[in-house]
Amino acid sequence: MSRPTAGPGLANLEVLDATLRDLARSDPAIRVLTADSRVSGRLGPFALEFPDRVVELGIAEQNLVGVAAGLASCGMKPFVVSPACFLTARALEQIKVDVGYSGNSVRLIGISAGISYGALGASHHSIADFAALRATPGIPVVAPADNCEAEAAIRLAAAVDGPLYVRLGKRALRCVHGSASEPVAVDRATRLRTGADLGIIATGETVGIALGAATALALDGVETTVVSMPMVRPLDTATLFDVARRVRGLVVTEEHSVHGGLGEACAAALMTEGIPVRFRALGIPDEPIVNGPQLDVLAHYGIGTDPLAALARELLDRNPPRSSTL
Repeated sequence: MSRPTAGPGLANLEVLDATLRDLARSDPAIRVLTADSRVSGRLGPFALEFPDRVVELGIAEQNLVGVAAGLASCGMKPFVVSPACFLTARALEQIKVDVGYSGNSVRLIGISAGISYGALGASHHSIADFAALRATPGIPVVAPADNCEAEAAIRLAAAVDGPLYVRLGKRALRCVHGSASEPVAVDRATRLRTGADLGIIATGETVGIALGAATALALDGVETTVVSMPMVRPLDTATLFDVARRVRGLVVTEEHSVHGGLGEACAAALMTEGIPVRFRALGIPDEPIVNGPQLDVLAHYGIGTDPLAALARELLDRNPPRSSTL
């Protein structure tokens, strides 16, 4: 796929379908498994082009993962596509035993992740998937920020010898990366802009929000480093540590519970390394989640351009720059 340079972009689910079709044309081992999620996963074009490579398991996520593990053990490259809320909760035992423990190369694609389902409520939100899979040995966790990172994540999943979890939302996303000639990687973090006052580490669909907050802060003279951290596990600690040492305050934001996600991972790494930086982790708090459209719910919890910028100002006000005079 060519990188979009303007406009709203596509939903990452459309990128998933297009990338899988491109890969499948040259790799006969690729299979797509769904749990009554072919339509919601936008996989209709793949099914039309490769009808004999789609395995429909119905609403049976545990069987879905088990069958995928069996196919992987026979040399196939299975991509499991299912709503993240069900895949990483209902089928967690199968992911732990049949995929992680057994080392089967199952590509787990959690769709409509985070709070993409909006008004459908807590039963359909996936705000604990990072936590569950970060605690499951052997499974890297990737949350793409845009179409470029989504394509890179699917291609990485097809290339690696081992399992991988890719988390995708539903809405169309603008490209957060720069030059169309610049390669995009998801196995490491990318600095999208740099500044010496504040650092924002973001993952998934919160990266665009972080960039918006940085633009608002620049109007006040606050220079911000924004980092897209698609690989939640393993963590790119080299970039994290370097950014933390260069700024006066650091905010980590994610569409996930404040427990067990990227924020806690960054905090633990910084503390272990002994890097002193004023720090905030921004996510969904430990309370029953409110219902509503995705962006409204995120803003309710401070994950929006204006509330994130306000949090940053408060953080920096408590840590003013050192005076150059005695």
